[in-house]
Amino acid sequence: MQAYIAAMSPSAPPNPPRPAPKLRQVAAEAGVHFSTVSRALNPATRHLVAAPVAERVQAVAARLGYRVDAAASALRSGRSRLVGALVPGIANPVFAPILAGAAAALTEADHALLVADPGDDPARAAAFVAELASRRVDGMLLATAAREHDPAVAACLQRSLPVVLINRACARGTAVVPAVVPDDVAGMRLIVAHLSGLGHRRIGHLAGPATLSTGLLRRQGFEQAMAECGLHADGDAPIEVAEAFDRPAGRLAADRLLARPDRPTALACANDLLALGAYDACYAAGLRIPEDISVSGHNDMPLVDMITPGLTTVRIPHDAMGRQAAALLLETIRRGASSGITVLPPTLVVRGSTAPPGRRGASHERL
Repeated sequence: MQAYIAAMSPSAPPNPPRPAPKLRQVAAEAGVHFSTVSRALNPATRHLVAAPVAERVQAVAARLGYRVDAAASALRSGRSRLVGALVPGIANPVFAPILAGAAAALTEADHALLVADPGDDPARAAAFVAELASRRVDGMLLATAAREHDPAVAACLQRSLPVVLINRACARGTAVVPAVVPDDVAGMRLIVAHLSGLGHRRIGHLAGPATLSTGLLRRQGFEQAMAECGLHADGDAPIEVAEAFDRPAGRLAADRLLARPDRPTALACANDLLALGAYDACYAAGLRIPEDISVSGHNDMPLVDMITPGLTTVRIPHDAMGRQAAALLLETIRRGASSGITVLPPTLVVRGSTAPPGRRGASHERL
């Protein structure tokens, strides 16, 4: 044991850490005034310095290991170059590409992203906004907003904190909060047209919560498309509302649809997690997909092409959604309030989970 301790003990005390280089040291090494260093190392003012000088300053700073004091810079400029983001379920695969797109756009603008997950708890989301505001974030990206009267949105507006919504829209009185969202109505029209074109007449809908714009608009899109196809034009289409946009809620809602005397031959689900719950319900009922019943989703979240059979769904451009939301937020931070909703078009992706009634489906993907 003593030999082990001796072997592990250093023969001499470690060298003390070197003090962090100061801005004036960088200026002396680069042969410029310290104010020039400050401007050259700040992306917002770098254009004020001649390119060769800025490059020389950056090279010296890198060699010396100089880092800008973010806290001091935030106090001087009033900007932290941090952006907060709230998502209703960080484990939900839908949000990974959205956050990746937002982070990429923010990184290009020398900003960093702080992510918090309040679930679908409005009070907790508002508390996270307060916490992130106390850390001096420059703005917020919210993927958690309820359709109206959302506390997190209200918390941003009360603090004059720039905010852009992602995936869900929200109205505050007559004002529309800036948002980048998919065309939910058009997405459900694509699905219903596809299922109707296969010959399905009894198409059921697993709807999301109506308190969320995605749940409300996708249900409206389903009902409108059914009427346009001449199916259940009187509004009596088989619909079950899931309590949440997750797999267990999808299983329960699908169980109710499958228990109906006029059981649907196809299920149009308001998102992919609900569709996975529908898979569970169908298999538990002894139904084969798509031989006995077709199932479709919405979002085209990662890996739904890997399940058996692959899920027919509506593809949403998640990366573009994140990038455009981040760009809109940066513009709002720089130039003041903005408004309006950017709507991104969806694409139908056909895989093996849908087929004509009573016939075996193909396993290929078609855009």
